[in-house]
Amino acid sequence: MPEGDTILWAATRMRPVLAGRVPDAIETPHPRHAMDRWGQRLAGRRVERIDTHGKNLFVVFEGELLLHSHLRMTGAWDVHRAGARARRPAHRAWLVLHAGEHRVVQFDGPVLELMSAGRRRFDQRLAALGPDLLAPAFDADLFLRRLRSTDQQRALGDALLDQRIVAGIGNIWKAEACWESQFDPWRALATIGDEQALCLIERVRPRMLASGTRGPRAERRHVYDRAGRPCPRCAATIRARGQGDQNRTTYWCPGCQR
Repeated sequence: MPEGDTILWAATRMRPVLAGRVPDAIETPHPRHAMDRWGQRLAGRRVERIDTHGKNLFVVFEGELLLHSHLRMTGAWDVHRAGARARRPAHRAWLVLHAGEHRVVQFDGPVLELMSAGRRRFDQRLAALGPDLLAPAFDADLFLRRLRSTDQQRALGDALLDQRIVAGIGNIWKAEACWESQFDPWRALATIGDEQALCLIERVRPRMLASGTRGPRAERRHVYDRAGRPCPRCAATIRARGQGDQNRTTYWCPGCQR
């Protein structure tokens, strides 16, 4: 699943193309949106900004209308010049925004909706999100309140995937955050102090910001998808095992993560 840094990287690429201009055309090729008339409803409206919150992206148009996207496991955003090869075949496009020589395309997006700014404020799914890890100013107090409001016997790795506690961390950065802070992802929250929890955030946030502003390849992975290989810090063998209700694979080093 694309994580917060992937969504921030999409927004970083989209802003120079869309922000401050009226799209030349808006297409919704997927049959699911054939009757939605987004092109007509957004015609002549300038894109005011592109926001992100965790794994959610919002293209905000003047007149308090916005397109909300969540890519879940299958979706992707692409920005390319007209005529250039896109990341995926054209028949998999759900949304195409034409802006001069560029095309901004969402492929295979299971969550794609046009909503008002008021609906965004009162949407239960969005209102339940925890603080955005990649916001210009991270809300540490809200993070700690949400962290302490959940079951304190819950494993750290499982809690980090809960978007109601902190928005933006997925399976990759869960593993990397625990490795950076030298915490065992199976450790109960009750054994982790507030300062330790904030230290984890402070260690992983710069790496995710770098990935979101310079591209996902900018940051090396230390433990994720490296089961059976030596830890780059202590040389112990990295392990992997399913965790949580969704049995997402957790990677960690038993040698230096305590």
